[in-house]
Amino acid sequence: MSSTATVATTPEGIPVIILKEGSSRTYGKEAVRLNIAAVKAVEEALKSTYGPRGMDKMLVDSLGDITITNDGATILDKMDLQHPAAKLLVQIAKGQDEETADGTKTAVILAGELVKKAEDLLYKDIHPTIIISGYKKAEEVALKTIQEIAQPVSINDTDLLKKVAMTSLSSKSVAGAREYLADIVVKAVTQVSELRGDKWYVDLDNIQVVKKAGGGINDTQLVYGIIVDKEVVHPGMPKRIENAKIALLDASLEAEKPELDAEIRINDPSQMQKFLEEEDNLLKEKVDKIAATGANVVICQKGVDEVAQSYLAKKGILAVRRAKKSDLEKLARATGGRVVSNIDELSPQDLGYAALVEERKVGEDKMVFVEGAKNPKAISILIRGGLERVVDETERALRDALGTVADVIKDGRAVAGGGAIEIEIAKALRKYAPQVGGKEQLAIEAYASALESLVMILIENAGFDPIDLLMKLRSAHENENNKWVGVDLYTGQPVDMWQKGVIDPALVKMNAIKAATEAVTLILRIDDLVAAGKKSTSSGSESKSGESKPSEED
Repeated sequence: MSSTATVATTPEGIPVIILKEGSSRTYGKEAVRLNIAAVKAVEEALKSTYGPRGMDKMLVDSLGDITITNDGATILDKMDLQHPAAKLLVQIAKGQDEETADGTKTAVILAGELVKKAEDLLYKDIHPTIIISGYKKAEEVALKTIQEIAQPVSINDTDLLKKVAMTSLSSKSVAGAREYLADIVVKAVTQVSELRGDKWYVDLDNIQVVKKAGGGINDTQLVYGIIVDKEVVHPGMPKRIENAKIALLDASLEAEKPELDAEIRINDPSQMQKFLEEEDNLLKEKVDKIAATGANVVICQKGVDEVAQSYLAKKGILAVRRAKKSDLEKLARATGGRVVSNIDELSPQDLGYAALVEERKVGEDKMVFVEGAKNPKAISILIRGGLERVVDETERALRDALGTVADVIKDGRAVAGGGAIEIEIAKALRKYAPQVGGKEQLAIEAYASALESLVMILIENAGFDPIDLLMKLRSAHENENNKWVGVDLYTGQPVDMWQKGVIDPALVKMNAIKAATEAVTLILRIDDLVAAGKKSTSSGSESKSGESKPSEED
């Protein structure tokens, strides 16, 4: 039931204030019901976007900015959710996105289906603790099933990795260019992968993603190096340097200012001239030191004085100023150079190497491309598209695809998509449930039904009959040789999805199951919701009960 009372009484009848005025409390079955309703509402917002034939959402923020996407993490991030249970689900979904870069919608929709099944069990007077216990056992069986049937994948299996990338891109608005983009994704991830012991490690921060509106999606390109979103600082400098030796400076090429307040007294104009000449000489010395190392390219994180620019130009050195710190770090990994904070300490061993450094015009902007290092461990993807929104959505799609390929390389396992793995897990759960018996058996069977609901949503979004196809899939999976049979969402027929090339990372599926189960477990354990009242906007105003959201006073 729901209550707005803020006063309780002792056995002696003495009133005791429990909650501040304006606070609200919901407890018992009503609290569980409201939490379940909140989770279902979030799921409903995402359901229609699920799968390769899902729809897009148009999101308009308070400033009127429009985002058109079907990316689960973006939709949840842009939604202005108020209910704490809904916020909890979003936090878990974000954790899924950060961990595996994909599977956000799977986690949220599975959580929604699990709470629906839990709601049915609650109406049958099955206690939440029993449901949670059954769900936990079902989770263990689900994860074990994936581990047993997942196929090994090698970093050298480029074709299979490309299929993983294409599967991820198929559900995005860039699906028409998925083969071209998948090739870029696989080349990028394998290039930055490192073998540590007997495991592969992939740091996606070493893949720089640069967006520029203009051209088409097929103009997107992979650069074996780094793109600096700056232009050459002086018109007299060369715009193209081959066999570049690159000085990476975290120091300014400007006249040094004293750290303490200083006063210089000048008695006649000649002293002023000498002072300026001395400044020029100091800058010339810095440029000479750089040139003495053999550097013909300077990329500086800080400023470059006009006088220094002139000296650099005379020596035929290409220079860029105000580069981002992250770009400098990536350049060091890409070129093999070292970022130097003191020009006096710069040596030939600190220089990076690139076959080519060139300023190019991309759209309306000029950018400096540093490419052609021998074995770059930091590279760039330049995304192009006719509209800013197309470029933004392409970036989201590429980041998901990069993440899925990285997951497969790190984990070394993959499973078939198209609902095949969900049906196989559901079969294993229904076989396991009678061994448990009791009311927990019902919870385990409910978990199996929730997984099948994911497949039905996929089918429904593709415009086919979900019940008919689900029966066909169940029948096919009775044969152990048909473990990878799923739904071809373009023909509506059950097919072997592994042979079809629809492949997902095992890690994404496992993490989605873990995240969804954890979310539902947390929500089912809550039987009391106390919300603090809103703070008054004026001294005489009071908060209305029941309209508040949790605050730090809670």
